[in-house]
Amino acid sequence: MATPAQMGDCMTRLRAPDIRDFGRCAIFALACLSVAHVHAESYFVIVAGLGGEPDYEQRFTAAAKELDKTFRSTNFAAHSVVLTGDQATASRLKESLRSIADNAKPDDDFVLILIGHGSFDGTVYKFNLPGPDVSGEELAELCNRIRSRRQLIVDTTSASGGAIPALQHRGRAIIAATKSGTEKNATVFARYWVEALEDPSADADKSDSVSALETFTYASRKTAGFYESQKRLATEHAVFVDTPDGSPVREPTGSDGAMLSSFTLLRKGAAPEVANSPARLALVQKKEDLEQRIDILKYQKAAMDPAEYRQQLTELLLELARTQQELDK
Repeated sequence: MATPAQMGDCMTRLRAPDIRDFGRCAIFALACLSVAHVHAESYFVIVAGLGGEPDYEQRFTAAAKELDKTFRSTNFAAHSVVLTGDQATASRLKESLRSIADNAKPDDDFVLILIGHGSFDGTVYKFNLPGPDVSGEELAELCNRIRSRRQLIVDTTSASGGAIPALQHRGRAIIAATKSGTEKNATVFARYWVEALEDPSADADKSDSVSALETFTYASRKTAGFYESQKRLATEHAVFVDTPDGSPVREPTGSDGAMLSSFTLLRKGAAPEVANSPARLALVQKKEDLEQRIDILKYQKAAMDPAEYRQQLTELLLELARTQQELDK
């Protein structure tokens, strides 16, 4: 790959009057960009944290595995680590991030996605894991060691907005399911984040690729629609920040959103069976409907007979598991 000095020499010669130099430099520059693109890789770490209840455990694990499958099938240069269940410990997460720090190059992209529950005591955010939790400060320290100049952290947990101050760093975009650490109820944002990478309508600009901003916009809209459809007060408001010293925002304005819009998560042309399969999309819709029915049932739990609640919940969980098995094939 050409060095910055070689690129600079070439661009200097572009000002020379000799058209042959211009042509040679243009070809050289294009070749350098092509080589850089081919060798750039993407590193994904996807973690499904502690569920606390069987339905959350199942939901978090399924979302993490679905994301892993999507990233692997649509990015030939992707390195994906997925941690679920008993493997989703603080020590395994730290080990994975240290490994990426040893291997990722500055031109590589790095993405960390946290799915589950979080907590915030007014000062410190923690991602809930089997065994010791991991704090926002610990995650930031590990991610800061990774040389990738473009990083994305997607924290879909409750209280995730409380992690933003610790995680902010130059070259890093952060998406949080909640606007602050005080929104502590379980979130549904992760569900729609996964769905965005399966639904062709998420590709708003019809570029055959889905950016982090398009995914955020889709998931935020769907999350708001969920609470409206259930006539419930929204207990989560997703935000993002992609500037080093900026404040979290809910929609792009000015320079806010520029990095997210250029951060491609999925290239649909590389795996049309993922994004354009009617059968697969039908299963995704069925999964979403089942998850919504589970959320509604849990909301009605206090007014139900305990035995009836357990029976309905069990039936829905079994059907959800069968649907997830079909998606995993």
